[in-house]
Amino acid sequence: MTELHRNVVKVITAGERLGVTVEPRSYPQGAKTAQDAADAVGVEVGQIVKSLIFGVATGAAGADFELVLAYVSGSNLLDEKKLAAAAGAAKCVRVDADAVRSATGFPIGGVPPFGHDTPLRIFIDPDLLQYDEVWAAAGTWNDVFPIGPRQLAEASGGVVTELRRD
Repeated sequence: MTELHRNVVKVITAGERLGVTVEPRSYPQGAKTAQDAADAVGVEVGQIVKSLIFGVATGAAGADFELVLAYVSGSNLLDEKKLAAAAGAAKCVRVDADAVRSATGFPIGGVPPFGHDTPLRIFIDPDLLQYDEVWAAAGTWNDVFPIGPRQLAEASGGVVTELRRD
């Protein structure tokens, strides 16, 4: 058996604390897109959880930003205005890979639903709830795990809200 990456172990441990059994599956080829991930796992692209980190404007002048996390169905595009509104902000901005890793402890493409280094507000695309099972990153861009979408929402403390770009 292959030894698990330390990030995957971190996700498994975080899941245990939340009462979630994380059973990671590794795909050495990784996945560059939600479709790649869906093809590797053998599921519909909508069952892939895209973890997207954005900064939402805070403060009177909107010059400060709070990082938030959006879980979006792999078949959808994020509407940044909807995410900003859900977070109570006027706008949101993309952040770089260093900001993602600093806030979560994980690389872009590997951000899991829980186990982050910094608590983040989480917003969840309701389209994920139509599935019995969805697939989330398990700490690396090569590892994923299945989870029920309602369990995802509960374990992550996320708020289900409309995020899909029309």
